[in-house]
Amino acid sequence: MKAVKKMDPLKFVVVDLETTGNSPKRGERIIQLSAVTIENGKITDQYTSFVSPGKPIPAFIEELTGINDEMVRDAPVFEEIAPVVHKILEGAVFVAHNVNFDLSFLQAELEESGYVPFDGPSVDTVELAKVAFPSADSFKLSELSSTLDVSHVRPHQADSDAYVTAEILLYFIDTLNGLPLVTLEKLRKLSNHLKSDLYLIFEQILHDKYERIENLPEDLEVHRGLAIRKKGSVKISTGKADEGEGIEELLKRTVPHYERRGAQLDMMESITDAFFLSKNMVIEAGTGVGKSLGYLWPSLDFAIRKGERVVISTYTIQLQEQLLQQEIKRLEAIAPFPFKTVLLKGKNHYINLFKFEQSLREDEAQYDAALTKMQILVWLTRTETGDMSELNLSSGGQLFWNRLKQDGWHLPHHKDPWVSKDFYLSARKEALEADLIITNHSMLLTDVKMEKKMLPDFNYLVIDEAHHLEKAARQHLGIMLDYPSIKFTVSQLGSLDQHQLYKRLDELLANHSVTMELHPFEMDRLITDFYRELEEAFTVLASTFYKQSKKRSGVNKIQWRLTEDVKKSRQWMPVRMIIERVVSHMKTIEGQFRKVLDTVKEKKLKLTDPEKAFIEEFFSFLLDWNELYSGLSTLFLKSSDEYVIWLEGDTRSLPNSLTIQGQPVTVSDQLRDEVFVKKESVILTSATLTVSDSFDFFLREIGLDGAGTLRLPSPFDYREATRLFIPSDVPEIQQVTNEEYIEAISSHLIGVAQATKGRMLILFTSYDMLRKTYELMKDSGLLEEYVLMAQGITSGSRTRLTKNFQRFDKAILFGTSSFWEGVDIPGEDLSCLAMVRLPFSPPDEPVTQAKAEILKAAGKNSFSALSLPEAIIRFKQGIGRLIRRSSDRGIIIVYDRRIISTRYGKAFLESIPEMPVQEGDLFELIDQIEDWL
Repeated sequence: MKAVKKMDPLKFVVVDLETTGNSPKRGERIIQLSAVTIENGKITDQYTSFVSPGKPIPAFIEELTGINDEMVRDAPVFEEIAPVVHKILEGAVFVAHNVNFDLSFLQAELEESGYVPFDGPSVDTVELAKVAFPSADSFKLSELSSTLDVSHVRPHQADSDAYVTAEILLYFIDTLNGLPLVTLEKLRKLSNHLKSDLYLIFEQILHDKYERIENLPEDLEVHRGLAIRKKGSVKISTGKADEGEGIEELLKRTVPHYERRGAQLDMMESITDAFFLSKNMVIEAGTGVGKSLGYLWPSLDFAIRKGERVVISTYTIQLQEQLLQQEIKRLEAIAPFPFKTVLLKGKNHYINLFKFEQSLREDEAQYDAALTKMQILVWLTRTETGDMSELNLSSGGQLFWNRLKQDGWHLPHHKDPWVSKDFYLSARKEALEADLIITNHSMLLTDVKMEKKMLPDFNYLVIDEAHHLEKAARQHLGIMLDYPSIKFTVSQLGSLDQHQLYKRLDELLANHSVTMELHPFEMDRLITDFYRELEEAFTVLASTFYKQSKKRSGVNKIQWRLTEDVKKSRQWMPVRMIIERVVSHMKTIEGQFRKVLDTVKEKKLKLTDPEKAFIEEFFSFLLDWNELYSGLSTLFLKSSDEYVIWLEGDTRSLPNSLTIQGQPVTVSDQLRDEVFVKKESVILTSATLTVSDSFDFFLREIGLDGAGTLRLPSPFDYREATRLFIPSDVPEIQQVTNEEYIEAISSHLIGVAQATKGRMLILFTSYDMLRKTYELMKDSGLLEEYVLMAQGITSGSRTRLTKNFQRFDKAILFGTSSFWEGVDIPGEDLSCLAMVRLPFSPPDEPVTQAKAEILKAAGKNSFSALSLPEAIIRFKQGIGRLIRRSSDRGIIIVYDRRIISTRYGKAFLESIPEMPVQEGDLFELIDQIEDWL
């Protein structure tokens, strides 16, 4: 045991401020301050005071905090409370959630009051949360307190926020206390590179640990100096029930307050028949049918009875995990027999423990890498899967993860001392024994392309969210390259004067007397030439793209389709010539490195562990290099009528914003040949597959012939729950300019928002129109009390924006593309859904254009065969945002009058559940809202 000197317990003062704005330099002031004192691991005191800012409190701040001018009218100015604050902070560690904000604000106020600014250590509980709770969905205070079940009475008031932050600080210190010594020692070393002084917490914990002997927790083991969670069995065993019971009897017995869902039982019966008769089946199951259980039960029942594994594929990884965390748990409660479910992802999702172990030996001064290593060290004591999607990493952390991902092995397996603990191999082994395998469309379709399959053999498949299958297939049978990713990939190689991969390989080869075909200096010159050519290539490409963009005035973000005619044109010739040189260099460089890696493997050199890990890292790098080489060759140099290729970018930030994409125009043949023909039975299901009660469009897009079909409408009563309103006092979209249309709908939406008191989701088909409408409504001055949030303008992901929308009483959410589906806001939080335009794809969108050309060549009308059905399915998805439960009520407003003024408009109305449709002006609409909502 190490001898340690006595260490005094840390005194923490946890501070939270409410302010009139973000910057003290711009004259913003504190309106409330709270400081919670923690001594000897306990909260001992709290000081709170309102502060007079000497200026009005902005409406947004009042809405956010609940603090108004009246509450601070008789409050002291900061100078009056400065002596108290200064005294509280003496000898303390300053703690806050986002410490830089609170500390810099307080420093400015103390200085202005004539006090020396606080110069002691500080701890950021955001940074602490990232280390102690690396799998948190969010590190925001309100969401952490909710996840950890810490009472947060008044979010955005300083007294409540400070107390909650203090409780979270103590919780995380206690959590870190429970980690094994080997993990804590590594964390302490890495904490030197953090932004706040977390090292003090690790020193305190280690000091206490060194004074007593502790046993390793039973669920952990230490392998080669790393503490990891022991692998448990995932066999699920349930049930003493009679295995002869039918599903309805099982549901009645196991589900509290069970209500019979006839459509769900019909779905189960249909899937069971399809599996046993080896048929393909397509099922549209409306909102409220109970789709997930509707396919999970017959899949499990068939898997157990026939001894056949069934694969379930969802569109996203989030849905995949939702199935495992929620729906499979419901299945466990119902099933009268033991069964095993495994969630399987592509190997890049899993950590390579050997690479991680060796990365810990490096002196790491880079912040994101040090923080990510700390997150992984803590996570390894908890994870049973080794799946990186459990981690909430920063963008820099995700780049560092690329070094650690599992990519297979270049050297023989047995050379990896971690192979017995490998998470990916373990997941594959579990999958071989599973009854149900849950995966996602991405992995399913990637597996289709690979010779070495990741999924074990299977003959029965369920595809959920099947309306995404065609799009997912195009993406995963296609190629996407973007400038930042290309730069990141190639920059890892480096030249001899940089300590990157090439320099490290050169040193390893010299140590083992291995030579490359090219002399190191020749190789170095080749790499340097390649870097220069690549920069020139993107300069030429950006210039060509910019000239093209000049043809479209007033638009910054554009797409440019690279047709075969463009590729043969004079303007494209300089691009082709420079890309040919880049690709040639890449091929030569890769060939040289592959030969030398094969030599290292064949010679069976006695490599040290760090050298073995480095060879695997270099092997992973070459896989990425080869993918980039193949992508550039295919997109720029090969001619193909089967691919649609286009450039995307923002002319304000070239070449950084450049993306090059290529996708097969149609995927029906590939899906038919690789999926439908090769499987005994495939079930495809979604809430939105039909157009005017017909599956024809969907079946044609995915190349499925001879399948059975079943429509199960939503059980919700839309006639009672919903009203669809079409404003008569808004101009026809095609009869006015874009600006005039935006002005008209903006003023209309303001009136609607005031009547609904927010609680409104506005859906757009173009980001440009969204931005202009948002700005007009925000600048009108008529919605001062409302919180306006817009995709692409307000920071945060779709999930974050949705959660924030639900937090505010008077909120308006502006969304495009991804907001037309997958947004779930049940109850009164969402009472009004507005659609600004019918969701047609732009006619010049590259894939739409290429598909239309094929249809036209076949003598078909591309509008009725493609544009219209696509728009109707998206419209149905948008309508589905409003009513998520049987008790929900709401109003839908469709501003695009084409829904009633054109012949095709009725196809939109025929494809959604029956509901009252009304036309009228703004005043009639407001009357409707006030009477009905």
